[in-house]
Amino acid sequence: MSLFKAAAALSAALAALPGAVSAGSLTFDAALAQAARNAPSLRARGLAIDTRRSAAVAAGQLPDPKLGLRIENFPVSGPPAFTFDGEPMTMTRLGVTQDVPNLAKRRAARGRAAADVAIGEAQAAVEDRRVRIATAVAWIDLAFAGQRGAAIDDVLARLTRIAAAAASGVAAGSVRPAQALDIRQAIAALEDKRSEIAAETARARAALARWTGDPAPEPEGAVPAFAIDPAALRAAVDRHPDLAATIARTGRAEADIVAARAEKRPDWSFDIGYGRRAERYGDMISAGVTASLPLFAKRRQDPMIAAAVAEKGTALAEQEDMRRALFADLEAGLADHVMHHEQWMRAERTLLPLARQRADLETASYAAGRASLTELIAAQTALAQASLDTLDRAAIVARDAARLVLTYGSDDR
Repeated sequence: MSLFKAAAALSAALAALPGAVSAGSLTFDAALAQAARNAPSLRARGLAIDTRRSAAVAAGQLPDPKLGLRIENFPVSGPPAFTFDGEPMTMTRLGVTQDVPNLAKRRAARGRAAADVAIGEAQAAVEDRRVRIATAVAWIDLAFAGQRGAAIDDVLARLTRIAAAAASGVAAGSVRPAQALDIRQAIAALEDKRSEIAAETARARAALARWTGDPAPEPEGAVPAFAIDPAALRAAVDRHPDLAATIARTGRAEADIVAARAEKRPDWSFDIGYGRRAERYGDMISAGVTASLPLFAKRRQDPMIAAAVAEKGTALAEQEDMRRALFADLEAGLADHVMHHEQWMRAERTLLPLARQRADLETASYAAGRASLTELIAAQTALAQASLDTLDRAAIVARDAARLVLTYGSDDR
């Protein structure tokens, strides 16, 4: 039997009860799709990726050339002082300079930009999974809150009818007045529970509205039946977005090492200029090449290389820690899922039928005059609690399954 067939049957039965919440407008899959379209955090991540991709286009490009205009060898003393044509070396010079970082540095810049894009994409995948899980849990919580409210309303309707009969019995003298107080206490306790469920419903609806953008979402359709395949989930850990994010950070650390090592290579600068002198001397053209000299690598470049290597070691350690944490969380989640499923089945197959049978028997006995009103109230209250416990356990199992599959696998069911 499918994991959630029994839950679907229970949901259908409760939906037919008086006071059941009518179907809404969002199926589970529609809620996930709407959250993927409307979640602001996903739009923010998408824009962040666009920003990094745009920056990557400029990475590794040559700097802009520089235009220089100056006057050279202008005399300020002696006979030719403050004259332009009194000294043959005086000229106005117009020149262009182009700085050329070494090729390794430009390649390192492109590698660093690509690593930044990869990190942005990994962070977007992490956020996408977080939104999907939060949306799924909110939808499931809202769906089961409605079912629990319907169950409470059904039992309250029964107790209200019993209360009316008890009031008539008190008037007729067949029921003690104290017994009528018992049923009022039972009704008050269930109304407290209904108030709690109303608050839970409001919280779940607010959470679902946050992710979907729908101001008043209502769940529609059955709770999804996720298939739990432990082997497949374990195999999918290596593709987990959180692990991919740590791998991307390791890639950025590797790019930083390449960039640090590139600093040990000289950079170049080329310039060409045209010098205009007085007409009697003639004009001049000049050109030159400049190279940086990384002569003090032990005190400048080598420490930065060592720091980049250490940063990569940190990233690798964090990557392994994330892998182990994901496996540990998966195994813990699988163990909890097995336990919760067994508890749910025990409640549905044993505890709830027994509570229902007891309520039926006590109702028949009360009608035949063989049971007291207090015993009837206790049986009905126990049935209400058993119904709520069964729904609570079904909700826990549904949340477990959604978290496991959406965290470690996909939404395929």
